[in-house]
Amino acid sequence: MVTLVLRGLVAAVLAVLSFAVSPASAHAAQETLYLAEAVSRLPAGTESRDGYSRDRFRHWNTGDDPADGCNTRAEVLIAEAVDPPAITAGCRLSGGRWWSYYDATWVTTASGLDIDHMVPLAEAWDSGASAWTAQRREAYANDQGAATSLVAVTARSNRSKADQDPAQWLPPVADAHCRYAAEWTGTKLRWNLTADTAELAALSDLAAACPEQTVTYELAAV
Repeated sequence: MVTLVLRGLVAAVLAVLSFAVSPASAHAAQETLYLAEAVSRLPAGTESRDGYSRDRFRHWNTGDDPADGCNTRAEVLIAEAVDPPAITAGCRLSGGRWWSYYDATWVTTASGLDIDHMVPLAEAWDSGASAWTAQRREAYANDQGAATSLVAVTARSNRSKADQDPAQWLPPVADAHCRYAAEWTGTKLRWNLTADTAELAALSDLAAACPEQTVTYELAAV
């Protein structure tokens, strides 16, 4: 009788532990909102770049699959290729074709592309990442958990953007603005980053111009 009771207690404890660490409880549910509502959920805040350095965000690391020999940059290029490149020893990419939506440009060499952090590292630092652990900043800088966090675009457009927010820079192709605003907003919501007054005003204007645009995001697990 005692043995049966003990077994029952052990089973109950294991069940509780299993629930506590289950994926469903560890990850928030994915949400899809209209852009205007998503913008309204952004926490307002002031920005400070004190202490910022790109070195505070370790990238590119070994990526989602360390066994494939590719770093995060290469994995994103492979994932976003319209026509896949050939992959040889050392994760060298040759051939392939990509669409840079910022400037509506086809690119046929991996070296002609940058991997843009949708919300730049400096902007993330300004908006809350300065208080994060090094582990969370590394996870942010290599985030492949959301397809919109990192995007392959022409080096020209990425360097034009630099570390500017939507109040300061938008893609040169006007048809890309709604998508860009949604991906920017979704990334900030995913990582619980703040937005300053000018940024919120710019995003609100974009939301008004893009009433049917939706934002899908899931909170980062790290």
